[in-house]
Amino acid sequence: MIGQEKDRGPVEGSLFFLAQLRYHLEWMPCRGGTDLTKLMAVVLAAGQGTRMKSNMNKMLHAVCGKPMVGHVLDTLKQARIGRVVAVIGHGAESVRNYLGDAVEYAVQKEQLGTGHAVLEAQGLLAGEEGTTVVICGDTPLIRPETLSGMIRIHQEKGAAASILTAVLDDPQGYGRIIRGDGGRVTGIVEQKDCTPEQQLVKEINTGTYCFDNKKLFAALRQVTNDNAQNEYYLTDVIGILNRAGEMVLGHITEDESEWLGVNDRAALAEANRRMRQRINKRHMAAGVTLIDPDNTYIEPDVVIGSDTIIYPGTVLKGSTIIGSDCVIGPQTDIDSSRIGDGVTVKHSVLLEARIDDEASVGPFAYLRPGAVIGRGVKIGDFVEVKNAMLGEGTKVSHLSYVGDAKVGRNVNIGCGAITVNYDGFNKQLTEIDDEAFIGSNVNLIAPVKIGKGAYVVAGSTITHEVGENDLAIARERQTNKPGYAEKLKARFRAKKQGKTE
Repeated sequence: MIGQEKDRGPVEGSLFFLAQLRYHLEWMPCRGGTDLTKLMAVVLAAGQGTRMKSNMNKMLHAVCGKPMVGHVLDTLKQARIGRVVAVIGHGAESVRNYLGDAVEYAVQKEQLGTGHAVLEAQGLLAGEEGTTVVICGDTPLIRPETLSGMIRIHQEKGAAASILTAVLDDPQGYGRIIRGDGGRVTGIVEQKDCTPEQQLVKEINTGTYCFDNKKLFAALRQVTNDNAQNEYYLTDVIGILNRAGEMVLGHITEDESEWLGVNDRAALAEANRRMRQRINKRHMAAGVTLIDPDNTYIEPDVVIGSDTIIYPGTVLKGSTIIGSDCVIGPQTDIDSSRIGDGVTVKHSVLLEARIDDEASVGPFAYLRPGAVIGRGVKIGDFVEVKNAMLGEGTKVSHLSYVGDAKVGRNVNIGCGAITVNYDGFNKQLTEIDDEAFIGSNVNLIAPVKIGKGAYVVAGSTITHEVGENDLAIARERQTNKPGYAEKLKARFRAKKQGKTE
């Protein structure tokens, strides 16, 4: 875990503080959170999602870089729900591979409706006391504070069931929430069954619920499939509880986007758009400048320090952490990398790299896994660094490759220089000590070591160690042949005329 690291390396201060902050915030209870031991959840993740036209389980399609069901699990965790059962079916193995041991599993072998799906969890939960949340794995936009608020009211009122609802200007196609005296929910009526009066109701069922756990499973055993689809509907539980005189509440979400369930690619794009807006607003509220939020793409686990400026076309992914006072972009892709304070990165790609304070990268640089860029280092245009450590103040200004290398402080690596690290079988190490100078178009054939303060002349191919403060030159001696160029030109002209004739 980020918050448990001991050996942080040279990237410290505000950067590590941000990582610690993210770790602790993930585990902080939402306002109004309840007793962890009394909260459970059933995540419905068995559907095939035929409208997605995909071989992949619908719940694994990504919203802002994270599978939808991953967002749902994050929400449940932040709402302090301690026990989660995922009901899986179509693509069960891929869902298990993603969720791992974060949840328990129930398998719905036949897709017989939402009520049947929840009932598959009875072997794990039916005898438990407490509150159970039922939530769909394709609802990535539900906020933890919304869920916590619904749970709190549900428990305070002693309700048997609570329904998360939304009020829409156009509720066409959605089940309507029908309320009776005191605002209690008396039923959920599907669009096709609505009377003219009920069709005017704008409050709809989002498909997220809280239940008294024992009453939920008792009611589920009474649900039948006596309907046109021959399915067991979870919504029938609401009617069963009402007829038994139990209290059923409706909790209206303040953010209408939270109800959005993803059933097709258009809805997936909309969920991405709304999640991106939410993430970007959060960063701007924390003091980050986004020059063009509509063209800035930040995944949910990214941490950015205050007074950092993000230019358009930037994509920040994975577990990336960026410090304060940085300039990132435009057109920069950073994935699972750590960036210190005061860093500039332009028109570049970073993957699992680390950049220390005050360094600059780009334009058009590529930092691959294992690249460690020290304080004040300059990485210029068309430079690639892979599995290499570059010490403080070193410069690699343009058109170079540094791979599998350990480079000291204040080293200059000239244009076109490369570390030749692969012999066809194994990767070999290049070592360059402090204050060495590597001229342009130099090939360093690894394994090789360049000593402190050494000078490698441009155009050299180095195969042996260069000692401290030594000068190395390894190139063919130049030979000039007077007038020979004219002979070559004459020969070329004669050959060309012969072809023409």
